[in-house]
Amino acid sequence: MEQYEPDSLSAAQVAAIRRSLTSGRGALTRRSMLRAGGVGALTVGGLASLSACGIPPARREGQGPASIDDSAKEKTLAFSNWTEYMDVSEDEKSRPTLEAFAKRTGIKVKYTEDINDNVEFFGKIKPQLAAGQDTGRDLICVTDWLASRMIRLGWAQKLDASNLPHAYANLSAQFRTPDWDPGRAYSYPWTGISTVIAYNVKATGGKKVDSVTQLLDDPSLKGRVGFLTEMRDSVGMTLLDLGKDPGNFTDADYDAAIGRLQKGVDKKQIRRFTGNDYTSDLDKGDIAACLAWAGDVIQLQADNPDIRFSIPSAGYITSSDNLLVPAQSRHKTNAEKLIDYYYELPVAAQLAAYINYVCPVDGVKDELSKIDPELANNTLILPDKAMAKKSHAFRSLTSAEETAYEEKFAKLIGA
Repeated sequence: MEQYEPDSLSAAQVAAIRRSLTSGRGALTRRSMLRAGGVGALTVGGLASLSACGIPPARREGQGPASIDDSAKEKTLAFSNWTEYMDVSEDEKSRPTLEAFAKRTGIKVKYTEDINDNVEFFGKIKPQLAAGQDTGRDLICVTDWLASRMIRLGWAQKLDASNLPHAYANLSAQFRTPDWDPGRAYSYPWTGISTVIAYNVKATGGKKVDSVTQLLDDPSLKGRVGFLTEMRDSVGMTLLDLGKDPGNFTDADYDAAIGRLQKGVDKKQIRRFTGNDYTSDLDKGDIAACLAWAGDVIQLQADNPDIRFSIPSAGYITSSDNLLVPAQSRHKTNAEKLIDYYYELPVAAQLAAYINYVCPVDGVKDELSKIDPELANNTLILPDKAMAKKSHAFRSLTSAEETAYEEKFAKLIGA
């Protein structure tokens, strides 16, 4: 565990965060405007608090007082999650999987949908974590870059593998070894978020679109192509198209990807860079083809049979939202039991049927088929082996890299 070096957010990073909150992943719409309503929660002051002086250094692992675990005597657990990220009964009065967990274990779960975006949530819990205090939360769900930061800071507890037999056995291979948490010592994914190519087959005249090269070079698509305002998605997909690994690339590789995208801008092949607002244009056919998030594609296809998707032969980008136990949480074992519970196949299937994002649990297809055969055969929810092999994660960045890369990307998209 390396000690944290204070790193303030640059102007480019703050701008990237605002883009994410207003129209990017922070504003993704799952079933009922997923994560909606959180954009305004992060004020300019809130951003400033994260970009001002650095966070106090975390203790190295093994230093300072260990977290006290009261799980044996307190059958309770506080779980903070995003909105619309948990199954709900048809009458919307209960959460079936959580209730079944409580009935089986006797552990009462205080479930709170208080994560609207990663930065705002981090601002909430940072003061307690920095002071070595309990946040009042035993389990949280945050996106990979924030999970990486919390682990690096020493603000997440190392998990006890003996309490996670189902999670250890059933975690899909594509999620097992992120560079920020090798072997998943501190985290387990709640769900995956895949970036694919989507197209309106009516708008393309029946033509399939299945590569970034086609998006950038096919003259029939000129002026009707969309890329994303999320740097890791647009640059990551372009790196793959250039034959580079998003998990292991150089500054020169990054610059080559930016240059490739810049040519698409200069010759007006790219209509615009968008957040999740591409969905309306794609649905209408104003955008013929674009980079898209898998969950959006599933929703669009439900209402428009002309919406198709493809996985480039070069591969695609997948990120994840992850479960962590914050430092000083007093119910770590209870939290581990809940993590493991959601890796049991019937439970994982029930959750996947509701949230419709990439399920990180291997072997869940038969159980999901019992609920909805169509969803069980949807590779955007359950990637088959061939698709999973094409999945790539964008590597962790140093603070200096993120500042430089976001500045170059902001210039590209005119942000």
